[in-house]
Amino acid sequence: MEKEIQEETLIRLARRLVNPEQARILIEPYGREKGYWFGGGNLAEGPDGAIYLVGRYRNPGDSTAGLAKGERGLELAIFRSSAGGRGFEKILSFSKKDLGFEEYDVLSIEGSALNFLEEGVELFISSEKANLFYPQPFEDYQKPGTGVWTIDRIAAPGVRELKDRPVRPLFSSRDPQYLQVKDPVVYSPSSGGTILFFCTHPFTWSSSNSAYAFRPRGREQFSEPVFDFFRRGTTWDVAVTRISDLLFLPEWKKVRGGEDLSLVFYDGAECLRDHEQSTWGVTRPRGYSCEELGGLAILPSEDPARIERVSKNVPLFVSPWGTGGCRYVHALRTQEGILATWQQSQKDGSQPLVMNFLSWQGVYEAIEPG
Repeated sequence: MEKEIQEETLIRLARRLVNPEQARILIEPYGREKGYWFGGGNLAEGPDGAIYLVGRYRNPGDSTAGLAKGERGLELAIFRSSAGGRGFEKILSFSKKDLGFEEYDVLSIEGSALNFLEEGVELFISSEKANLFYPQPFEDYQKPGTGVWTIDRIAAPGVRELKDRPVRPLFSSRDPQYLQVKDPVVYSPSSGGTILFFCTHPFTWSSSNSAYAFRPRGREQFSEPVFDFFRRGTTWDVAVTRISDLLFLPEWKKVRGGEDLSLVFYDGAECLRDHEQSTWGVTRPRGYSCEELGGLAILPSEDPARIERVSKNVPLFVSPWGTGGCRYVHALRTQEGILATWQQSQKDGSQPLVMNFLSWQGVYEAIEPG
């Protein structure tokens, strides 16, 4: 019973924070129709007190068919807000050409994450790269004109200097089970260091999974990735379980006692491609690739091995419009409360980046007993 009460309370908090009907549009995509979106990044507070936002603009395209089917992820952008996140100004833009290096041209820009360190700032970027090929004996599974997803890193003393710094490879894979790696998520545990979560796909593109790697404080290198720590679900998230953010919540221990706890937001889907639904049963958003729905898990004691799924049977966050897509949730703690952003499906099929704000009073009202 105590665990059920805990989950119900955390669901109440998460729904007040990620509220599709109350959200307002923060960043518009370049088009207002299916295939256009902005997001897949994060918010971070800089040493200057400003809030920075990173994400990518995506235009229509099909990742299984190469660039012949559209531009796909065409621009990475960084925005800055000196007004507590109420409004943002674009300060940097990276094209596909900007993010390529050596013989690896970028076919599509994917998820990204900004992280401030004592010595400056780092930007993690994932992209699909040309001239990367599937390993033997699976070469024939690679579609013409497509590449392989990998994760890179740029480091600089300040945000504006990122544009002039070299792109360095960080994570890639030759394991057919985890061939594609993308969508980095930064988490800084209170014990120090950095945990980088990211998404993986097998060579068959039949599922979407989560992995992580740890970097001790003061080190440059991450550990070898840990896979399969958060297995896909059994119902609405049986095809996709992709972590999009973790929110440390010390208020929970303060009010409820027990262990430290973090909320884990993740994207889920029932299938990788949209399937026709029977008219004899309940018609519902099922989620599929690029139109995922939102779920919640918890992380006790900041130990990835102890992650627990909360939204077991149905998704927690669903847009009331379009496909129901509600994905890439990210939340930032500020002095006034928690600011959340996510991509949300609209009536026209586009996915702008939307935001919602929950004051600290609202947080305590959601988690206090009674």
